[in-house]
Amino acid sequence: MLENHFGEGDRYNPTDGLTIRPESPDDREVIGQVVSAAFGSDAEARLVEAIRGSVNFIPELSLVAELEGQVVGHVMISHVGLEDSSGHRRRVASLSPLAVAPAVQRRGIGSALVRAACAEADRRGEPLIVLEGDPGYYGRLGFEHSVPHRITITLPSWAPPEAAQVLRLASYDPSLEGHVVYPSAFDEVTHTS
Repeated sequence: MLENHFGEGDRYNPTDGLTIRPESPDDREVIGQVVSAAFGSDAEARLVEAIRGSVNFIPELSLVAELEGQVVGHVMISHVGLEDSSGHRRRVASLSPLAVAPAVQRRGIGSALVRAACAEADRRGEPLIVLEGDPGYYGRLGFEHSVPHRITITLPSWAPPEAAQVLRLASYDPSLEGHVVYPSAFDEVTHTS
């Protein structure tokens, strides 16, 4: 089982009844409910199912947060492509989606999920994690604008350029560069975290 990873500013610690663990098959229905409620749409819940059914799924990087025995959050890291200028593509980790039940948002649960998932990805030897998301939120969790690191992501028209982000992990290789290519599981939704 994963340890909880909490930083300063998070409102929970392991004694507050928050547990972070890998998802189990029994969690799938409630994960779908939490994701749908958090996004106000079923599209992201379908994304989770599509990723889970693909070769890009990493079971140990699909985590749930339980608060007092109830699943209240979910995060998933899966593989996407990173294609360089010569057309060579390699797999890298991508964090998406992150969801916390609306009734318990703004309590540090999302941050705790992201930290735990990223720590486990680092332990597995992933060199980096890419995502699209709020630069203010993810920036405080160590993510940086990806473009200075020669990694680009096609963003929705409403997203600021800084929403393309990367977290460099212990096995980071500065020669990694290219454009993020999402697998077909992402076709149904506009990709956001």
